[in-house]
Amino acid sequence: MRVNIAPDWQSFLAPCFEAPYFEGLRSHLKAEKASGQTIYPPGPQIFEAFRLTALDQVKLIILGQDPYHGPGQAHGLSFSVPVGIKPPPSLANIFKELKSDLGLPLPSSGNLVPWAEQGVLMLNASLTVRANEPGSHAKIGWIHFTDELIARLSGQKQHLVFMLWGKFAQEKKSLIDPHKHFVLTAAHPSPFSADKGFFGCRHFSQANQWLVQHGMDPINWFLP
Repeated sequence: MRVNIAPDWQSFLAPCFEAPYFEGLRSHLKAEKASGQTIYPPGPQIFEAFRLTALDQVKLIILGQDPYHGPGQAHGLSFSVPVGIKPPPSLANIFKELKSDLGLPLPSSGNLVPWAEQGVLMLNASLTVRANEPGSHAKIGWIHFTDELIARLSGQKQHLVFMLWGKFAQEKKSLIDPHKHFVLTAAHPSPFSADKGFFGCRHFSQANQWLVQHGMDPINWFLP
């Protein structure tokens, strides 16, 4: 597993990469690949979120749980799919809320790279998953990595927005300093829970209001 990310992220994440759990994580992934397991996303895209969103540009974090576990879906950004792949149900519901909140048209693609390039870090708590086995890599070390990352972002950055959707994401709330950052919580956009507090949450407009209030450019949420 190569970690091909910008030098500023390399330095910021060095304590994570040098921790014992990370070597165990590498070994686990190598063993699974050697046994013939299919792992998503493809190796070069595991750290794609850190390649697309520069550390000094991070404004907002959208936390997911697992990468998509179907073929061709996961490409290293939470909730996003490559161009040409039908948006999964949770992403379709995110687009519905965008339309309701900001009046934006439903996008033709589920690719969220334009958000990443504006400072939206789309982070999954586990950066890999076995094909067709959701949650399969939840206990191999990724949680330690992403918990440490969230805590370091909270401690070293100012005025970030964190979007925590669903119970799993909201368990990370204790890692974030609410006096420095804006923490938005809602139900998960999954079809099983979106009507229990995700629809109508207006997180996208609230996030932009916060960013503007703190002297930052708002996110252009429009997607083609």
